[in-house]
Amino acid sequence: MLRHPRAQSPTADSCHVGAPVALASTDQILQSSHQWLKPLIHVLLSCGITWREFAELARTTYVEVATGSFGKRGRPTNVSRTAILTGLARREGRRQRQLLSAAPSAQPGYVTKASLVLSAWHLDPQFRDRKGRPALLRMNGRGRTFTALIEHAGGADVRPSTLLKELINAGAVRTRPDGRLEAVKRDYIPHAMDEQLIRLWGTVIADVATTYVHNLTRTGKTTRRFERSAVNDRMPISAVPELARLLEQEGQIFLERIDKWLTAREDTPAARRNAARTVRLGVGLYQIQD
Repeated sequence: MLRHPRAQSPTADSCHVGAPVALASTDQILQSSHQWLKPLIHVLLSCGITWREFAELARTTYVEVATGSFGKRGRPTNVSRTAILTGLARREGRRQRQLLSAAPSAQPGYVTKASLVLSAWHLDPQFRDRKGRPALLRMNGRGRTFTALIEHAGGADVRPSTLLKELINAGAVRTRPDGRLEAVKRDYIPHAMDEQLIRLWGTVIADVATTYVHNLTRTGKTTRRFERSAVNDRMPISAVPELARLLEQEGQIFLERIDKWLTAREDTPAARRNAARTVRLGVGLYQIQD
């Protein structure tokens, strides 16, 4: 059944900003956190991350969010208030701030170079044939080539041979007998728990969580971000493959429409150098099953 988020009314502070009239208890919040922590911990264990490493990360992230998001009048939260919010001693909070100031900048939302290349290959007129299909490309040379496509898609920092190997391994590109390259899939999906897949995992989970944070904490003047789902908990197991096929077909069609819409409106390379003018924008679809 289609699930529509319940309307929310703005209230006072902390996690109760924008909360429903029936305020969630601490136990309910922890129980809900336990739900999304289980798949997270599953991946961490699969990658050999211990609870101590995760606990240290959680401590640092508590201080990072408390410092950056709970200040007054646009200023960072001071050490005393950070200690109150996080439950950490002032000395520990100060130590975590020092670690954060010395740490590399957080990675932005991630889109693989392979996905950008495939999108340009399918959508950009200069890399399509007369029938509107992705053109057959030589690796190098004059005119439209695979190397030129990579540069056009913003992947000039990636070796063409490396990216081609990734796309071939994912079944998205094949080499024809005459040596030309053919795009056979629209999407790039790595199949191993490699660096790119882990970065995508982090980005997707963060995107979903950020949308919920926005809707939970927004004031009455802030526009709600779209978030819907269609779920039924009385489905026979036999329906799983059918839904998977439906999503592959209908979901892919919808995402390709969104991709075309985004591509038609994206800023020029010169405008993208002005970060204040651009924003990361998009839609995600995912299958629900448990």
